[in-house]
Amino acid sequence: MKLDLNNKSILITGGTGSFGKKFIEIVLERFPDVKRLIVYSRDELKQFEMSQKFDPRKIPAMRYFIGNVRDKDRLKRACEGVDYIIHAAALKQVPAAEYNPMECIKTNINGAQNIIDAALDTGVKKVVALSTDKAAAPLNLYGATKLCSDKLIIAANNMRGDRDLSFSVVRYGNVMGSRGSVIPFFINKKKTGILPITDENMTRFNISLEDSVDMVLHALDNAWGGEIFIPKIPSYRITDLAEAIGPECTKPVLGIRPGEKIHEEMITSSDSYNTVDVGGYFVILPETFRYTKAEYMEKTGAVEVPDRFVYNSGTNTEWVSVEEIRELIVKFVDPTFKV
Repeated sequence: MKLDLNNKSILITGGTGSFGKKFIEIVLERFPDVKRLIVYSRDELKQFEMSQKFDPRKIPAMRYFIGNVRDKDRLKRACEGVDYIIHAAALKQVPAAEYNPMECIKTNINGAQNIIDAALDTGVKKVVALSTDKAAAPLNLYGATKLCSDKLIIAANNMRGDRDLSFSVVRYGNVMGSRGSVIPFFINKKKTGILPITDENMTRFNISLEDSVDMVLHALDNAWGGEIFIPKIPSYRITDLAEAIGPECTKPVLGIRPGEKIHEEMITSSDSYNTVDVGGYFVILPETFRYTKAEYMEKTGAVEVPDRFVYNSGTNTEWVSVEEIRELIVKFVDPTFKV
């Protein structure tokens, strides 16, 4: 298949976030005749600020829709005439979720079900939901809610009947420079001369915003329904990240926060039996659906991963060096960054 979003209507939940802004930027660049790009989110100020760059008076495709994914009726209204939904809305701060568990559940789990119901009721063709590495063998509530969301999205394919509709998930690691992530935090803390480290052994996956958008577009183009798409991306050590940003800073070790892992996983050994390798991505296939693993492999050219395969940031085979981290920060986060 070759994806063509020209003359299509796309709704992005949580559209004022880092991903939503980059997604809209790339779609407008690659598909100038896209019919509608609907930003669905809660914060009127963020929508106003976003509209200064993506002005609906100058970009006819742009729409700004105030709404919460918890509000099923409002969401259904927003989805009228929509071809594709990109579900990026979530409460994702780990400490906040631990302290406010029901709020996280209402948005991340109930919100996912509302997305499903709206898609089933309004003629949407494809839904791609964003997940997180924290959903694999979750240790914290945020990860647990996203695992539940993933399960709901995948199971929604069983409810589609004869509709021309598919639901799939993309799961990836820490997005470089996204709002609230560690790189902007370290860059800001560098001014104080102190970069606090949680644990010297900690590792994380790393992906750029551009690559995360490309992955969602890949899922839109290639999803059969029920897959979890996972990118092959490098890891970095938290100590290397601190060294890359503030080599002159002191780096006290504070200990991990509640719900944090030393290493992140995106594919567990239990997932491996349903996981295939399609080249640039791994795909976890649904256990019960309308196609078999063998059929998927035959038609896509995918190959099986080894038994009990694990995709873990600590045992990854690809790593980003200190110098490479600096280059990536300049390229993707802050062009003015200097050591």
